[in-house]
Amino acid sequence: MLEKVLIANRGEIALRILRACKELNIKTVAVHSKVDADLKHVMLADQSICIGPNPSAQSYLNIPAIISAMEVTGATAVHPGYGFLAENADFAEQVENSGFVFIGPTADCIRIMGDKVAAIKAMKSAGVPTVPGSDGPLDDDPAALRAMGKKIGYPVIIKAASGGGGRGMRIVENEEALVNSVAITKSEAEAAFGDGTVYMEKFLQNPRHVEVQVLSDGQGHAIHLGDRDCSLQRRHQKVLEEAPAPGIPEEARQAVFESCTQACIEIGYRGAGTFEFLYEDGGFYFIEMNTRVQVEHPVSEMITGIDIVKEQLSIASGRPLSFTQKDVIFRGHSFECRINAEDPVTFMPQPGTITSYHAPGGNGVRVDSHIYNGYRVPPNYDSLIGKIITYGRDRNSALSRMRNALDEMMIDGIKTNIELHQDLVRDSEFQKGGVNIHYLEKKLGL
Repeated sequence: MLEKVLIANRGEIALRILRACKELNIKTVAVHSKVDADLKHVMLADQSICIGPNPSAQSYLNIPAIISAMEVTGATAVHPGYGFLAENADFAEQVENSGFVFIGPTADCIRIMGDKVAAIKAMKSAGVPTVPGSDGPLDDDPAALRAMGKKIGYPVIIKAASGGGGRGMRIVENEEALVNSVAITKSEAEAAFGDGTVYMEKFLQNPRHVEVQVLSDGQGHAIHLGDRDCSLQRRHQKVLEEAPAPGIPEEARQAVFESCTQACIEIGYRGAGTFEFLYEDGGFYFIEMNTRVQVEHPVSEMITGIDIVKEQLSIASGRPLSFTQKDVIFRGHSFECRINAEDPVTFMPQPGTITSYHAPGGNGVRVDSHIYNGYRVPPNYDSLIGKIITYGRDRNSALSRMRNALDEMMIDGIKTNIELHQDLVRDSEFQKGGVNIHYLEKKLGL
């Protein structure tokens, strides 16, 4: 097993990683910016080191500072968590070239999956279902663009190959708007991502967002931990997730599971990963693969009993998977609500000092959070301050526990989105299961 892990992240995921390391008797190093010295995982780690000022570019995105911290503290591996450098291929490459272990996939895998065009090509080759679209980057030939649009069928969506998080995309309703839309999206992609490569896909009108959690050891073994429904989104940002995804035909579910695990084996994938799909009318359509642990990973842990972060650590130490697919037994249902420090009406971040905090409890309730009484939420980073996760023998019991947990949770001193979640878990359409990705924004009038 790994000897000492540097946690190159902050907040709830950094504390989550630290706990897994402690359970495996792995020593930990916490790096932090100046404003984050009072984070809980910084106080609990075996060692901590400040790597720069508060801006991310000078701390959590500062590759030389992080590698220097590994050298100074004697860390043997680095866990990037999610966000920041987690899907930065150059970071993974520099870590391993410096003689350390990167807890995640190889730099080559990260690069392929970070390029949407290359990722779709790789998934098609591996048999993963994809959205009908262009076979590669779009050129500037108007006639070719119109022919492609006609073949795919309107509406279509133009996407930046290096885009993500809802950025770098444009919906085109008809042929008249196509050529100009491609030119504008290319220009915007070049300005935002330094890469003007774009591609075209069929635009699905009312899809759900369903994803598949996988673990692969890079030694020819891969398993899935089922699916998750992440359709409740605002501006392409997930708000509430659940596992398993309700109302998916079992035949379609098993087929996509098989294609995802086979793809992991074919590309030599190493670690935890998530295949994200749009799901509509019984069909799955690949959109991207996240080459890291995800915010919503706890719901998959709750229905399988498998600790995804521990498996990441074990795989990174060179061990094969601890489980076969036959060992994975799915039981019950789980929900996760993301608790953000934000105004419930405007959704603007709300930094400040937490004057009083009480976490919910009871059977089947889990809270992943780094906050505590007196903790000051800084204005410098993402507004996520915690997650409430509930488990029940079925969807209704898990949802009932979530309603109770949200009512129990108390955070004073700052505004949060708890009220929004209280509304969502009582929403009649959501209670039925299977709402699409547009439902929340329509509900909010956005």
